[in-house]
Amino acid sequence: MNFVKILHPYNRTHLYACGTGAFHPVCAFIEAGQHAEEPVFKLDPHHIEDGKGKSPYDPRHTAASVLVGEELYSGVATDLMGRDFTIFRSLGRRPSIRTEQHDSRWLNEPKFVAVFLVPESEDPDDDKIYFFFRETAVERQQGLGKTSFARIGQICRNDMGGQRSLVNKWTTFLKARLVCAVPGPDGADTHFDELRDVFLLQTRDKRNPLIYAIFSTSSSVFQGSAVCVYTMADIRRAFLGPFAHKEGPNYQWVSYQGRVPYPRPGMCPSKTFGTFGSTKDFPDEVIQFARHHPLMYNPVLPHGQRPLFLQATVPYTFTRIAVDRVTAADGHYDVLFIGTDVGTVLKVVSVPKESWHRMEPLLLEELQVFQDSSPVISLQLSSKRHQLYAGSTTALAQLPLHRCSAYGKACAECCLARDPYCAWDGNTCTRYVPNTKRRFRRQDVRNGDPNVLCSEDPRRHTVPQKQLYGVEGSTVFLECIPKSLQAHILWTYQRTLNDPQREVQMDERVVRTERGVLLRSVQRSDAGLYLCHATEHGFTQPLLRLSLEVIGAWQATGVASAGDPQLAAGIPGRKVWYRDFLQLVERPPLGATDKVCQRLWSRGRPPAPARSPAGPPGRGQGEEPRRARRRRTHEGPRAERGPRSASPW
Repeated sequence: MNFVKILHPYNRTHLYACGTGAFHPVCAFIEAGQHAEEPVFKLDPHHIEDGKGKSPYDPRHTAASVLVGEELYSGVATDLMGRDFTIFRSLGRRPSIRTEQHDSRWLNEPKFVAVFLVPESEDPDDDKIYFFFRETAVERQQGLGKTSFARIGQICRNDMGGQRSLVNKWTTFLKARLVCAVPGPDGADTHFDELRDVFLLQTRDKRNPLIYAIFSTSSSVFQGSAVCVYTMADIRRAFLGPFAHKEGPNYQWVSYQGRVPYPRPGMCPSKTFGTFGSTKDFPDEVIQFARHHPLMYNPVLPHGQRPLFLQATVPYTFTRIAVDRVTAADGHYDVLFIGTDVGTVLKVVSVPKESWHRMEPLLLEELQVFQDSSPVISLQLSSKRHQLYAGSTTALAQLPLHRCSAYGKACAECCLARDPYCAWDGNTCTRYVPNTKRRFRRQDVRNGDPNVLCSEDPRRHTVPQKQLYGVEGSTVFLECIPKSLQAHILWTYQRTLNDPQREVQMDERVVRTERGVLLRSVQRSDAGLYLCHATEHGFTQPLLRLSLEVIGAWQATGVASAGDPQLAAGIPGRKVWYRDFLQLVERPPLGATDKVCQRLWSRGRPPAPARSPAGPPGRGQGEEPRRARRRRTHEGPRAERGPRSASPW
């Protein structure tokens, strides 16, 4: 079997694909046509290549790669057992180069996640390739067993290897720890070291993109996932800092304080930082220092020194991330789409809390994309088509980046959503399009204050109403679900419209749930008006008014005298009472059933023929008219309703 592990656009007409090839890696070019509508998709049999160093042998092994020009940079295991890991350059005109083999200081059981090209300056000779992976830390403390660290590694694109040492090996390879942790008291930080996915968000300056990465924990005690953001300035600062060095009687990792040779290891040979034209011209002491010191001492810390978005004690783990930079009326916002291992996608927006240097995440939506709860293993975002593509092992889904209509039909709901894709246009919540002038358009992602934006909304004070009925002694559920995930629900109660409202107090009989309030063992005093309020961002609005009417148990069961005209008049809505509560109560005794049927039959029906006095009820001549009456009353004509039900009703 051939599991495709690498797939890149090679040029305008071809794709480059590599697969496991039944434990014999193979790569090939696929002709896809110059335009998407062309029905061309075929394999070129004359350009099939060996996939060793590009695709793993085993489909369970991870791999990451990037195609830069005609060169493929891949992080992969190059043997069948998955023990020889390497960062490999292939294709192109330059010689193939890899990392040092079987050296745990370079790579120690890595799991490659992503690879990106980031320019360093205007000179293309300064371009660097950055690898993101997790591995078993060599600098871990003794006695703690295996510890996984997240890493970022760098290599120069024009690296040609050494002349006498590190021949056909990287001479500019360096790596640093990628930290994503929640600061704790006394320095006891909670670390997220299991790197899962990385997204490179391009900015106006191609040399300084933002790095969005998702992490999970390896601890069996604490479970959670986090999103951390890194800047290229912090990454470059770590690689320009001190090198990690192992010395001392206990061989502890410390900061190297000796002399660093020139040119500094990790610098690319170019006219920008020196006079060396190739890495083969580097002095031997530079090559030897780079060989024994690939690890940096200082880690790369996230922006703000803490995770941007965190989810703990939830029944899922983050798997993939895609980020879209959206232009809104009051600035630019980054919208995060996060896939999970239960087939859901979270939509999160990052807004400034007090200033643009301190961001606050808001969870806008949580969609169940795959009904079989299969993990999201791929997320691709198309800003041009406004679509998000999510893939799993069983399906592929296309999702719109914005669903403005889901935020309700009122200006306040659209404003409180704080979705940079959406704005209130005077009538509906619709997509916000920059550079278009609309008189009634309202949007404020940063503050989201409906008191300012929606003062003239005519539907602001209209509240939907619903009628509910409950049987005394049974349970009633008051459902109210806000449109926004950040809203806090408050319930108030009043006996009549003229009575003052008071907050509903929760106890053992009145239970709050995620979808509303459950009244256990309903009492007569529970009847009245219930109002559901949503409080968010300092703004409170009523969402739903529920009118609860409590019916006595003796009315619902029909045990009381059926011939009492006052009782018949006291039943609110004969058909509503009969149909709604017949399924809620237990089957009444046979005698009570006959009385209820006789009473319902007497309303608007001709009187039934008298029962024959011969024989007890249910036998002889008296049984047929009663059965016939029951069928006509509750089942309708046999020809219309089909076979007779086994139920006594």
